[in-house]
Amino acid sequence: MTVTAVIGSQWGDEGKGKVVDYLAKHVDYVARFNGGNNAGHTVINEFGTFKIHLVPSGIFAKNTVGLIGGGVVIDPQVLIDEIEMLNKAGIGIDGRFWISPRSHLIMPYHKILDGLYEEAKGAGATGTTRRGIGPVFADKVSYNGIRWTDFASDMFEQRLQMQIELKNKIIIALGGESIKYEEIRDTYRGYYLKLKPYIKELFSLVQDGLKTNKNFLLEQAMGTFLDTDWGTYPFVTASTTIPSAASAGLGIPPKYITNVIGVTKAYTTRVGAGPLPTEITDARSAVYEQFGEVAATTGRIRRVGWLDLEIVKTAVLLSGVTELCLTKLDVLSDLEQLQVCVGYKLDGKDVTYTDVDAYGLDKVEIVYKNVPGWKEDISKVKSFNDLPVNAQGYVKMIEEAAGVPVKWIGVGPERDATIRR
Repeated sequence: MTVTAVIGSQWGDEGKGKVVDYLAKHVDYVARFNGGNNAGHTVINEFGTFKIHLVPSGIFAKNTVGLIGGGVVIDPQVLIDEIEMLNKAGIGIDGRFWISPRSHLIMPYHKILDGLYEEAKGAGATGTTRRGIGPVFADKVSYNGIRWTDFASDMFEQRLQMQIELKNKIIIALGGESIKYEEIRDTYRGYYLKLKPYIKELFSLVQDGLKTNKNFLLEQAMGTFLDTDWGTYPFVTASTTIPSAASAGLGIPPKYITNVIGVTKAYTTRVGAGPLPTEITDARSAVYEQFGEVAATTGRIRRVGWLDLEIVKTAVLLSGVTELCLTKLDVLSDLEQLQVCVGYKLDGKDVTYTDVDAYGLDKVEIVYKNVPGWKEDISKVKSFNDLPVNAQGYVKMIEEAAGVPVKWIGVGPERDATIRR
C-alpha cells in the first residue's frame, strides 16, 4: 500500500494535473481533498486536452477510482459540466467516481459576495477568483454551510431560506441586488438529482482501501504558499493546502501518507495579488514573454519570475516532500543566461521565508545566482543523460538546494513528455 500526495511547491499552476494524470495508472484511487473549482488542472493525453477544476486529474486511468472528499467545496454546475465533458470524450466514470456527502456547496450568494467584498476592499483587494470560495469556506466554519447531506431531508429548504434572508441583508448593504429563494431552491434540487448517483459516504471505502493495501494518489488544489496558515496571508486561498489536509478532507490518517511529491515549475508564476519576490516586471522583455502563461481557471495572465529556491526549500520542509517533479524545463530553452534566487536579505540581514510576513516578503532583496542556459530544444528528450549539460546542471542545482531528488522532469505539456529518473 502507498499513499502519495502530489502538492504544488509554489503558488499553484505548477503542472500538478499532468503529474497526477501521469501517475494515476499505478494507483487504485485518486482523490481531491481540498479547495474547490478555483483550482485549474490542464491534462493533455491520448483522449485530448482537458481543463479540469473538480474531478481528479487521474480519472483518465480506466482502472482508477476518483474521489472528491468532504474537504472540497463544490459548484454543482461546474461538476456536472465536467462529468458531461468526460462522458462525451468517452471517459466512462460511472461506478468509479464518488463525491462525499460531507462536501459543502457553493451557492449563488457566495459568488455575489465574493465580488462585492473584493470591490469593497478597493486597493486592498486580495485578487480572488470570484468563484465564491472564500465565502463558502467562511460559511462552513461559521455553521452556515449547506452540504449534500441536507438534501436527504427537508433541511435543505430550511437552511437555504435562512441563508438567503441573512445573505440578502449583506448583499443589499454592499450595493448588490437581492436574490430569490424559489429559483435557487429549484435549481439546486435539479443539481442534486443529477449528481445523486455519484454521492456516497467515502469513509468506509477509504478505510477498507487502506486495510487491503490499495494505492492512493492525493491531488492537492492550489499550491503550498496559498495555504491559509503558511502562505502569504492574506493573499492566500481559503483552505489548507499542505498534505495534512487530506486527513480532514478525505479521512486518511497522517501516518499513512508515506510519499509526498512536490511539483515545482522550472521558474515561478503567480495569479492575482500578493508578493512574488523574483517577479519580472518588464512585460516587454523577451524573458517575460517566454515565461508568460494564461491561468486555466480565470483566464488571467500569470505573473512570472525566476525560480525561487527559498520557496522550494521551505515547501520541502513544511510538507515533508520526499521527491520533486520539475515541470516546464523546456520553457527555459533558448535562454543564454538564467537567474535563480538562492536567498533573501532584509535590511542587510539574511532572512528566510518564515522570518517575514507577506508584506515583508514584498520588500526583501533577492540574492541571485547566475546560471548558464542552453539553446537546444529538449521537448523530445526521453533520458536525463540526453539533456544538454547545462540543463542537467540546473536540475542538479535544484536537488542540492532542496535536499531531495528530482525524480521526474517535464519537457512538454503532454503526458508522455516526461523524463523519469
